[in-house]
Amino acid sequence: MTGAGPLLLGVRHHGPGSARAVRAALDAARPAAVLIEGPPEADALIPLAADPGLRPPVALLAHAVDEPGRSAFWPFAAFSPEWVAVRWALEHGVPARFIDLPAAHTLAWDAELPPEQGESEATEGEQVRVDPLAALAGAAGYDDPERWWEDAVEHRGAGERDPFAPFEALAEAMGALRERYGAGGRPRDLVREAQMRLRLRAARKEFGDAVAVVCGAWHVPALRERTTVTADRALLKGLPKVKTELTWVPWTHRRLARSSGYGAGIDSPGWYGHLFHAPDRPVERWLTKVAGLLREEDRIVSSAHVIEAVRLADTLAAMRGRPLPGLGETTDAVRAVMCDGSDVPLALVHDRLVVGDVLGEVPESAPAVPLQRDLVRQQRSLRLKPEALERELELDLRGDTDAGRSRLLHRLRLLGIGWGEPGPSRGSTGTFRETWRLRWEPELSVRVAEAGVWGTTVAAAARARAEADAEGAGTLADVTALAERCLLAGLPDALPAVMRALADRAALDTDVGHLAQALPALVRSLRYGDVRGTDTHALSDVAAALAERIFVGLPPACTALDSDAAEQMRGHVDAVHRAVGLLGEALGSATGADPGAVSGTGGAGAAGGADAEGAGSDGVGGSGGAGPDGVGGPEGVRGLDGAGPEAAGGPGGAGPEGMSGPEGVGGPDGAGSDGAEGAGPGEAAGVGAVADTSTAPTATVGTGESAAATPAPGTGGGVASSPAVGADRSASAAALSHAGGGAAATSVPGAGGSPVSTPAPAADGGTASTPDLAADGSAVSTPAPAADGSPASPSDPGAGASVTTDPALGIGGRVPSVPEGPAPGVGGSVPPVPESPDRVRSLLGLRRRWRAVLRGLAGRDAVAGVVRGRAVRLLMDEGELGAGEAARLMGVALSRGTPPVEAAAWIEGFVGGGGGMLLVHDERLLGLVDSWLTGVPAEAFTDVLPLLRRTFAAYDPGVRRTLGELVRRGPGGRGGPAARGPGAPGFGVEPDAGRADAVRPVLRLLLGTATEEENLTGVGV
Repeated sequence: MTGAGPLLLGVRHHGPGSARAVRAALDAARPAAVLIEGPPEADALIPLAADPGLRPPVALLAHAVDEPGRSAFWPFAAFSPEWVAVRWALEHGVPARFIDLPAAHTLAWDAELPPEQGESEATEGEQVRVDPLAALAGAAGYDDPERWWEDAVEHRGAGERDPFAPFEALAEAMGALRERYGAGGRPRDLVREAQMRLRLRAARKEFGDAVAVVCGAWHVPALRERTTVTADRALLKGLPKVKTELTWVPWTHRRLARSSGYGAGIDSPGWYGHLFHAPDRPVERWLTKVAGLLREEDRIVSSAHVIEAVRLADTLAAMRGRPLPGLGETTDAVRAVMCDGSDVPLALVHDRLVVGDVLGEVPESAPAVPLQRDLVRQQRSLRLKPEALERELELDLRGDTDAGRSRLLHRLRLLGIGWGEPGPSRGSTGTFRETWRLRWEPELSVRVAEAGVWGTTVAAAARARAEADAEGAGTLADVTALAERCLLAGLPDALPAVMRALADRAALDTDVGHLAQALPALVRSLRYGDVRGTDTHALSDVAAALAERIFVGLPPACTALDSDAAEQMRGHVDAVHRAVGLLGEALGSATGADPGAVSGTGGAGAAGGADAEGAGSDGVGGSGGAGPDGVGGPEGVRGLDGAGPEAAGGPGGAGPEGMSGPEGVGGPDGAGSDGAEGAGPGEAAGVGAVADTSTAPTATVGTGESAAATPAPGTGGGVASSPAVGADRSASAAALSHAGGGAAATSVPGAGGSPVSTPAPAADGGTASTPDLAADGSAVSTPAPAADGSPASPSDPGAGASVTTDPALGIGGRVPSVPEGPAPGVGGSVPPVPESPDRVRSLLGLRRRWRAVLRGLAGRDAVAGVVRGRAVRLLMDEGELGAGEAARLMGVALSRGTPPVEAAAWIEGFVGGGGGMLLVHDERLLGLVDSWLTGVPAEAFTDVLPLLRRTFAAYDPGVRRTLGELVRRGPGGRGGPAARGPGAPGFGVEPDAGRADAVRPVLRLLLGTATEEENLTGVGV
């Protein structure tokens, strides 16, 4: 074989036994040139294999220049015979060349050539095509080709006496297979082998017969075959061709595995790597690795386990007639000795060691597209090293390094390079934390090459890709998601194009479902301005417009729906509800206003809390009240000098021209020029003024206490109260005006911005208790001072905080009082004036309008039951509906006139999706559900049951158990006062005070508030 022609070394790709045999044969033959199976365009990359920075596993990556996504890989591991041949040639100064079909043809060859030979081959030929070793293993009596290869090659050594003997035996076996199966169902191999023969002839002309060829053993018989140059060139004639580029890229052991889809893959790359590198006693060293891995996972494994596992593996190999213990024997020994017969830890051993996650490295000197080089620079500066093993990365966006990592990962996702996937943050729900799962796959190198067409840097490429995606987005939700991703990636330059596409799509899309899907992502984007320093001003306008269109279109879209569409619409309602809440919070923080005070969590409405119910068009907290124009607005009551420039209360407590300036309170017609001139009885004052046809009020601004309402002389007997300014430098909302003997009361914002009712004087000189206006326009009762003129006592709610009937106002349904302190214009800091008051006021009123939409949905019979129930639940959670009103609506929905299926859908909407705790704590509602369910007719129960099972199956087991106990308890089961109170039979309406008092001493001890007597005597004494 060495004297009559070239040295043909047929190998198994990625076989450690073949790699050792190749090294021994090359050392013995000392050829003048080494030819290797691979694309010839990679010849210029062979010298890089001598660079210490190129560490296998690596792969040759070839991709089309005009279409980088069209690519191919040629992987090399440290135990690959081809890699060993390349390294041997470089170490000995011998030329090394690749002789396979050029990558230009391989990439262009999309479809297989029509078979020219082997058309008559039987099904057995197709089996050889799948695995050429299967036929040899079957002939030897093996049912596992891998085990046969280990026994025949891996465990036999490299042939110490004759280093060429293993290759001669393998070539003879493959010759027999080729005689029987021909091309083996691989017509393309005939073309590849013709190319190899041509390259071999050229090498022999240059170096003579002292040429060694390292290729797959399947090709050796074809290279020995005597053919003409003309015949070989005829097979290569007319092949398609594309312009290609090649480079080295990192590879992984996992991608070498056959399970990854690699045609020439192996089952156990980690095991083969161990066999190749282990200098001696491979079984003992392998089991020591296994023991170390299991110890890292806190399993008890000692050296005695390793010794016993080695003995068992040797015994199993002897019993099975194998020369050495193989992977099967060591696996059985590990399972029996170290894993106690369990396959769970054995799966970890297979994943981490048998397959492995070794990732190769490529030096900077390797060819790469500019985008790849920029990515490598950023990876190094941010200390983000690519790793094959999946790992979790926690980022704190308040730090520069973590913020840069986040931007890089988000930009790569925009480019389709999925190095990291975001996951839920642990222990924090804030927007300043992110959790990523990172894992570098070799295919990402192709994605980087593909993304190189968008730009030479990651930032530039991500921007160009985002702009292109915005133009080609299919739905409105796609555009809003893209806007969110641009903010996450820190690409403000791409936002204008995205916002243009977003505005165009939003204007043309009339489907409420599409709008509801788009709003959440858009609103989430508004939160990133504070954390990432991104300007989200333009997004707020689009979000508000989108929300308004949803508010208008949602009620009719919720009618005439089938069950599936109704369930989908319920999801849209939930998404919009969360989005509106986030929108109020985001806008409140962005404008400096308290979202809980200004139409955020139930404060005075931005554009008016009551439209026509006793207030003007701007209502309480409107343009001249406690809204954005009232709290620091240019036309409000509070300006830079203690009052707005066009309102009452300048530096000295009056307007610019005194009490009745041309634009102040009490103008020529009873109000300022900005007010409602000559407002009639029962009408409200206009924008920015308080008007009365009989009297004009004045404002007295003090330094340490709130300004008092001071009546001014008028033409009638009535008195109009003036805005009172408290220590928080807030001013009252627009007041009601009356004509004659009545008096109007004003509403003074408290420390948080919520209005505090101020009683107005009565016609007889006393003061009368007048109702205040809540955020929804309903009256709020406020106690008035005593008849003798003395102020209300501190215990009176009017002294410290007004008790409201609307829990949305203030915190817990109580309006905070105005603290004492310096008044505006006298001392204290002045907050900044909003840049666009009308715009901010409109945006901050979204939540109030959304609640009105929910009320409409809850009361419309034509709306699907699941949507109506959900609307009631959301209103109840927001504090807009009390438990009594919710119970009334539930009673109506579950009445006998309602079809059982519709009633079950209402229940699903009300308590579905984890709402079981509501029924646990409000037994009145549970009683209504129980009463309705027991009254469902038998013929309708079958239709109702699937809905109820879906509803209650979503509850936690503990919630279901508690509900079952409450229902089983029956009437009077609790005992005590609660059980005897009114309500549904068997369900208490109030908690059992006696049982609650029994645990109070224990709680005081736990909280450290126990009395001395309890500390001395202990609990229960």
